[in-house]
Amino acid sequence: MPTEQMTSANKPLSAEGRTYHVETRWGEVSNRILTVGDPQRARMMAGFMDKILFERSSHRGFLTITGIYKGLPISVVAIGMGLSMMDFFVRETRMVVKGPMSIVRFGSCGSICDASIGDIIVAQRAFGIGRNFDYFSDLDKQNKEPYIFWKSVEADEQLTKAVEDNLKKAVGEQHVFEGSVGNADSFYGSQGRLGDDFYDANDGLIDRVHEKYSDAAALEMESHMLFHLASVSSGKYGQDPRSVKAACALVVFADRAGNQFIDPDMSKRMIEVAARAVLDALVQDMPSQDGLHPAAGSVWESEI
Repeated sequence: MPTEQMTSANKPLSAEGRTYHVETRWGEVSNRILTVGDPQRARMMAGFMDKILFERSSHRGFLTITGIYKGLPISVVAIGMGLSMMDFFVRETRMVVKGPMSIVRFGSCGSICDASIGDIIVAQRAFGIGRNFDYFSDLDKQNKEPYIFWKSVEADEQLTKAVEDNLKKAVGEQHVFEGSVGNADSFYGSQGRLGDDFYDANDGLIDRVHEKYSDAAALEMESHMLFHLASVSSGKYGQDPRSVKAACALVVFADRAGNQFIDPDMSKRMIEVAARAVLDALVQDMPSQDGLHPAAGSVWESEI
């Protein structure tokens, strides 16, 4: 349930300026953001910061942790899963942060390339896969496909290079892959997982993905929305410079071809090894506070 009265239905903010879903306000979120799905992973990665200054869990399941890393403010935000959660997160943090933003998603994925469990895939771009509901409701399926594909959106080149270079140093070049990432609107049907309980018409879906996107490397649920919003962060009429840069790196939890799933110990090790690499990439991309959110009134005011 809402914890505070909102002042508007169009742009819901509380009297003290907190957003409705993420529940953060001016000065609680940094321009540099590492976003993950799992709150446990968020706390683990935030543990590598030099000092934690702020933590808040929202009634909608978002966890925001802001601290200092190498003398600069960084936020780690756990968002849960899916397109809608990514949309809430990007839009509502943009509302309360002044200046350009750099966002790195560090998540998990299913590999549909040569990457094995425990390897890392860095997204060069992301495309969308969505269930075509009309296909399942219409008796006449002529000229209809059960799944819809959306065009790829590019990751930010500079930020992605910083992420990839740091990860290669941390885990070894042989464990870092790159390519296009498919952002599905579900974990099951739209990622080609087969089952007996529902009519999903997804036999051969992964083959279709490879036919359409020759460098397809992984399937997950958030990156296309992140890259799309970054690409349109150019003001109401699309005429301003983009204010959000985005990159994405994914640990392979599921080897779809080999039908293997990562064990908890390996998952924890990879996150611990990769944490500093991703934090370092954010600092390298934004090495100064010049032109970023002002310190006055922020949670990091007394730290920088």
